[in-house]
Amino acid sequence: MFERARDYLHKTGRFIVIGGIISPVHDSYGKTGLVSSRHRLTMCQLAVQASDWIRVDPWECYQDTWQTTCSVLEHHRDLMKRVTGCILSNVNTPSITPVIGQPQNESPQNIYQNNNSVSNKPTAAKILGKVGESLSRICCVRPPMERFTFVDENANLGTVMRYEEIELRILLLCGSDLLESFCIPGLWNEADMEVIVGEFGIVVVPRDGADPERIMNHSSILRKYKNNILVVKDDSNHPMSVVSSTKSRLALQHGDGHVVDYLCQPVIDYILKSQLYINASG
Repeated sequence: MFERARDYLHKTGRFIVIGGIISPVHDSYGKTGLVSSRHRLTMCQLAVQASDWIRVDPWECYQDTWQTTCSVLEHHRDLMKRVTGCILSNVNTPSITPVIGQPQNESPQNIYQNNNSVSNKPTAAKILGKVGESLSRICCVRPPMERFTFVDENANLGTVMRYEEIELRILLLCGSDLLESFCIPGLWNEADMEVIVGEFGIVVVPRDGADPERIMNHSSILRKYKNNILVVKDDSNHPMSVVSSTKSRLALQHGDGHVVDYLCQPVIDYILKSQLYINASG
Protein backbone atom coordinates (compact mmCIF):
# COMPACT_ATOMS: atom_id res chain seq x y z
CA MET A 1 0.00 0.00 0.00
CA PHE A 2 2.77 2.43 0.87
CA GLU A 3 4.67 1.91 -2.38
CA ARG A 4 1.52 2.16 -4.45
CA ALA A 5 0.37 5.31 -2.65
CA ARG A 6 3.77 6.98 -2.91
CA ASP A 7 3.99 6.30 -6.65
CA TYR A 8 0.58 7.87 -7.18
CA LEU A 9 1.24 10.91 -4.99
CA HIS A 10 4.46 11.63 -6.84
CA LYS A 11 2.64 11.38 -10.17
CA THR A 12 0.15 14.04 -9.07
CA GLY A 13 2.99 16.55 -8.90
CA ARG A 14 1.69 17.87 -5.58
CA PHE A 15 3.71 15.83 -3.11
CA ILE A 16 7.04 14.34 -2.28
CA VAL A 17 6.62 11.46 0.13
CA ILE A 18 9.56 11.41 2.53
CA GLY A 19 8.41 8.73 4.93
CA GLY A 20 5.81 6.18 5.91
CA ILE A 21 4.77 5.13 9.42
CA ILE A 22 3.25 1.76 10.27
CA SER A 23 1.54 2.03 13.66
CA PRO A 24 0.21 -1.33 14.89
CA VAL A 25 -2.93 -1.07 17.00
CA HIS A 26 -2.98 -1.62 20.78
CA ASP A 27 -3.74 -5.12 22.12
CA SER A 28 -6.95 -3.87 23.77
CA TYR A 29 -8.46 -2.92 20.40
CA GLY A 30 -10.54 -6.07 20.77
CA LYS A 31 -10.55 -7.41 17.23
CA THR A 32 -11.13 -11.15 17.01
CA GLY A 33 -7.94 -13.01 16.18
CA LEU A 34 -5.67 -10.05 16.96
CA VAL A 35 -2.30 -11.47 18.00
CA SER A 36 -0.03 -9.87 20.57
CA SER A 37 1.47 -6.52 19.64
CA ARG A 38 4.87 -8.06 20.30
CA HIS A 39 4.37 -10.34 17.31
CA ARG A 40 2.73 -7.68 15.16
CA LEU A 41 5.55 -5.21 15.75
CA THR A 42 8.14 -7.84 14.86
CA MET A 43 6.31 -8.86 11.67
CA CYS A 44 5.98 -5.26 10.56
CA GLN A 45 9.66 -4.61 11.26
CA LEU A 46 10.62 -7.67 9.22
CA ALA A 47 8.37 -6.53 6.39
CA VAL A 48 10.04 -3.12 6.09
CA GLN A 49 13.61 -4.01 7.04
CA ALA A 50 14.77 -3.43 3.48
CA SER A 51 12.93 -0.12 3.10
CA ASP A 52 14.79 3.17 3.39
CA TRP A 53 11.65 5.24 3.94
CA ILE A 54 9.05 3.16 5.84
CA ARG A 55 9.40 2.56 9.56
CA VAL A 56 7.39 0.88 12.32
CA ASP A 57 6.40 3.03 15.30
CA PRO A 58 5.60 1.24 18.59
CA TRP A 59 4.07 4.23 20.42
CA GLU A 60 0.47 3.13 19.89
CA CYS A 61 1.18 -0.39 21.17
CA TYR A 62 3.02 0.88 24.23
CA GLN A 63 0.18 3.02 25.58
CA ASP A 64 -1.84 1.91 28.60
CA THR A 65 -4.94 1.39 26.49
CA TRP A 66 -6.27 1.57 22.94
CA GLN A 67 -5.83 4.91 21.17
CA THR A 68 -8.17 6.34 18.58
CA THR A 69 -6.91 6.88 15.04
CA CYS A 70 -7.32 10.60 15.61
CA SER A 71 -5.13 10.59 18.72
CA VAL A 72 -2.41 8.61 16.94
CA LEU A 73 -2.32 11.12 14.08
CA GLU A 74 -2.20 14.00 16.55
CA HIS A 75 0.64 12.31 18.44
CA HIS A 76 2.80 12.08 15.33
CA ARG A 77 1.97 15.63 14.30
CA ASP A 78 2.89 16.99 17.73
CA LEU A 79 6.06 14.90 17.86
CA MET A 80 7.25 16.17 14.50
CA LYS A 81 6.54 19.73 15.50
CA ARG A 82 8.70 19.33 18.60
CA VAL A 83 11.52 17.47 16.89
CA THR A 84 11.81 19.40 13.64
CA GLY A 85 10.48 22.87 14.35
CA CYS A 86 8.97 22.65 10.87
CA ILE A 87 5.66 23.91 9.63
CA LEU A 88 3.13 21.09 9.45
CA SER A 89 0.61 22.29 6.95
CA ASN A 90 -3.13 21.92 7.31
CA VAL A 91 -4.92 20.61 4.23
CA ASN A 92 -7.28 23.56 4.43
CA THR A 93 -4.45 26.10 4.26
CA PRO A 94 -2.30 25.11 1.27
CA SER A 95 1.13 26.61 0.89
CA ILE A 96 1.64 29.71 -1.24
CA THR A 97 5.40 29.65 -0.79
CA PRO A 98 6.90 30.76 -4.12
CA VAL A 99 9.31 28.59 -6.05
CA ILE A 100 12.81 30.03 -5.81
CA GLY A 101 13.56 32.24 -8.76
CA GLN A 102 9.90 32.84 -9.56
CA PRO A 103 9.02 36.52 -10.11
CA GLN A 104 7.25 37.72 -6.98
CA ASN A 105 4.57 39.61 -8.90
CA GLU A 106 3.27 36.47 -10.55
CA SER A 107 0.77 34.02 -9.10
CA PRO A 108 2.48 31.18 -7.23
CA GLN A 109 2.79 27.97 -9.15
CA ASN A 110 1.93 24.59 -7.74
CA ILE A 111 4.97 23.25 -5.94
CA TYR A 112 5.68 19.98 -4.27
CA GLN A 113 4.74 19.61 -0.64
CA ASN A 114 6.30 17.04 1.60
CA ASN A 115 3.96 14.34 2.75
CA ASN A 116 4.22 11.75 5.52
CA SER A 117 1.75 8.73 5.13
CA VAL A 118 0.66 7.13 8.49
CA SER A 119 -0.63 4.90 8.07
CA ASN A 120 6.76 7.78 8.94
CA LYS A 121 10.42 7.28 8.47
CA PRO A 122 11.62 10.88 7.99
CA THR A 123 14.79 12.00 6.23
CA ALA A 124 17.88 13.89 7.32
CA ALA A 125 20.40 15.92 5.30
CA LYS A 126 21.08 19.58 4.50
CA ILE A 127 17.35 19.93 4.07
CA LEU A 128 15.93 16.39 3.74
CA GLY A 129 18.07 13.47 2.64
CA LYS A 130 18.31 9.80 3.48
CA VAL A 131 15.60 8.43 5.72
CA GLY A 132 16.67 8.08 9.38
CA GLU A 133 15.83 5.46 11.97
CA SER A 134 13.77 7.72 14.21
CA LEU A 135 12.00 11.05 14.32
CA SER A 136 15.01 12.51 16.10
CA ARG A 137 16.83 12.34 12.77
CA ILE A 138 14.35 14.51 10.90
CA CYS A 139 15.95 17.67 9.65
CA CYS A 140 13.76 20.31 8.09
CA VAL A 141 15.35 23.72 7.60
CA ARG A 142 13.73 27.02 6.79
CA PRO A 143 16.79 29.02 5.67
CA PRO A 144 16.64 32.63 6.92
CA MET A 145 19.20 34.10 4.54
CA GLU A 146 20.41 31.87 1.76
CA ARG A 147 18.42 29.65 -0.54
CA PHE A 148 18.93 25.94 -0.86
CA THR A 149 18.07 23.32 -3.42
CA PHE A 150 15.97 20.47 -2.04
CA VAL A 151 16.47 17.06 -3.61
CA ASP A 152 14.69 14.01 -2.23
CA GLU A 153 16.85 11.09 -3.35
CA ASN A 154 13.98 8.67 -2.68
CA ALA A 155 11.44 10.56 -4.78
CA ASN A 156 13.07 9.77 -8.13
CA LEU A 157 11.09 12.55 -9.79
CA GLY A 158 13.64 13.57 -12.38
CA THR A 159 13.20 17.31 -11.88
CA VAL A 160 14.92 19.17 -9.08
CA MET A 161 12.46 21.36 -7.21
CA ARG A 162 13.61 24.42 -5.27
CA TYR A 163 12.14 25.79 -2.09
CA GLU A 164 12.35 28.66 0.31
CA GLU A 165 10.42 26.65 2.85
CA ILE A 166 9.58 23.01 3.47
CA GLU A 167 6.18 22.02 4.80
CA LEU A 168 5.36 18.63 6.26
CA ARG A 169 1.95 17.05 6.09
CA ILE A 170 0.72 13.86 7.70
CA LEU A 171 -1.94 11.86 5.87
CA LEU A 172 -3.79 8.72 6.90
CA LEU A 173 -3.19 5.87 4.46
CA CYS A 174 -5.97 3.29 4.28
CA GLY A 175 -7.84 0.88 2.06
CA SER A 176 -11.31 1.60 0.73
CA ASP A 177 -12.71 -0.79 3.33
CA LEU A 178 -11.69 1.56 6.14
CA LEU A 179 -13.10 4.52 4.21
CA GLU A 180 -16.39 2.63 3.94
CA SER A 181 -16.44 2.14 7.70
CA PHE A 182 -16.80 5.92 8.07
CA CYS A 183 -20.33 5.48 6.71
CA ILE A 184 -21.42 3.07 9.44
CA PRO A 185 -23.58 5.02 11.92
CA GLY A 186 -22.07 5.23 15.40
CA LEU A 187 -18.83 3.43 14.55
CA TRP A 188 -16.68 6.56 14.39
CA ASN A 189 -16.82 9.61 16.63
CA GLU A 190 -17.93 12.45 14.34
CA ALA A 191 -15.58 14.96 15.97
CA ASP A 192 -12.69 12.58 15.27
CA MET A 193 -13.81 12.19 11.67
CA GLU A 194 -13.80 15.96 11.26
CA VAL A 195 -10.18 16.08 12.46
CA ILE A 196 -8.99 13.04 10.48
CA VAL A 197 -10.50 14.10 7.17
CA GLY A 198 -10.69 17.87 7.67
CA GLU A 199 -7.32 18.57 9.29
CA PHE A 200 -5.11 15.70 8.16
CA GLY A 201 -6.57 14.18 5.01
CA ILE A 202 -6.68 10.62 3.72
CA VAL A 203 -4.99 8.62 0.98
CA VAL A 204 -7.24 5.76 -0.11
CA VAL A 205 -6.05 2.65 -1.94
CA PRO A 206 -9.08 1.00 -3.62
CA ARG A 207 -9.59 -2.72 -2.98
CA ASP A 208 -11.56 -5.46 -4.72
CA GLY A 209 -13.24 -3.12 -7.16
CA ALA A 210 -14.67 -0.83 -4.44
CA ASP A 211 -15.83 2.60 -5.60
CA PRO A 212 -14.46 5.31 -3.26
CA GLU A 213 -16.57 7.95 -4.99
CA ARG A 214 -19.75 6.06 -4.15
CA ILE A 215 -18.54 5.55 -0.58
CA MET A 216 -17.83 9.25 -0.11
CA ASN A 217 -21.31 10.17 -1.28
CA HIS A 218 -22.80 8.16 1.59
CA SER A 219 -21.22 10.30 4.32
CA SER A 220 -21.87 13.99 4.89
CA ILE A 221 -18.41 14.47 6.45
CA LEU A 222 -16.65 12.69 3.59
CA ARG A 223 -18.60 14.81 1.10
CA LYS A 224 -17.75 17.96 3.05
CA TYR A 225 -14.01 17.26 2.89
CA LYS A 226 -13.94 15.44 -0.42
CA ASN A 227 -11.01 17.54 -1.62
CA ASN A 228 -8.93 16.24 1.29
CA ILE A 229 -9.39 12.61 0.22
CA LEU A 230 -6.83 11.41 -2.32
CA VAL A 231 -7.88 8.24 -4.11
CA VAL A 232 -5.01 6.29 -5.66
CA LYS A 233 -5.86 5.93 -9.32
CA ASP A 234 -3.74 3.42 -11.13
CA ASP A 235 -4.15 0.19 -13.03
CA SER A 236 -7.10 -1.75 -11.57
CA ASN A 237 -5.06 -4.89 -12.24
CA HIS A 238 -2.17 -3.59 -10.16
CA PRO A 239 -0.57 -6.62 -8.44
CA MET A 240 -0.90 -4.92 -5.04
CA SER A 241 -4.66 -4.44 -5.39
CA VAL A 242 -5.32 -7.95 -4.06
CA VAL A 243 -3.11 -7.66 -0.99
CA SER A 244 -4.81 -7.48 2.40
CA SER A 245 -4.03 -8.66 5.91
CA THR A 246 -7.33 -10.57 6.01
CA LYS A 247 -6.46 -12.53 2.87
CA SER A 248 -3.00 -13.21 4.26
CA ARG A 249 -4.37 -14.67 7.49
CA LEU A 250 -6.89 -16.82 5.64
CA ALA A 251 -4.19 -18.12 3.30
CA LEU A 252 -2.07 -19.08 6.30
CA GLN A 253 -4.96 -20.82 8.06
CA HIS A 254 -5.83 -22.82 4.97
CA GLY A 255 -2.28 -23.68 4.01
CA ASP A 256 -2.67 -21.75 0.77
CA GLY A 257 0.61 -21.46 -1.10
CA HIS A 258 -0.50 -18.11 -2.48
CA VAL A 259 0.47 -16.56 0.85
CA VAL A 260 3.81 -15.82 -0.83
CA ASP A 261 1.91 -13.33 -2.99
CA TYR A 262 0.96 -11.36 0.11
CA LEU A 263 3.89 -11.68 2.51
CA CYS A 264 7.68 -11.55 2.25
CA GLN A 265 9.63 -14.64 3.26
CA PRO A 266 11.04 -13.31 6.58
CA VAL A 267 7.48 -12.60 7.78
CA ILE A 268 6.28 -16.05 6.68
CA ASP A 269 9.21 -17.67 8.47
CA TYR A 270 8.45 -15.75 11.67
CA ILE A 271 4.76 -16.69 11.53
CA LEU A 272 5.56 -20.37 11.10
CA LYS A 273 8.21 -20.30 13.84
CA SER A 274 5.82 -18.57 16.25
CA GLN A 275 2.85 -20.71 15.19
CA LEU A 276 0.63 -17.71 14.49
CA TYR A 277 -2.72 -17.82 12.65
CA ILE A 278 -2.70 -21.61 12.63
CA ASN A 279 -6.12 -23.17 13.24
CA ALA A 280 -6.78 -26.17 15.48
CA SER A 281 -6.63 -28.60 12.58
CA GLY A 282 -3.03 -27.55 11.88
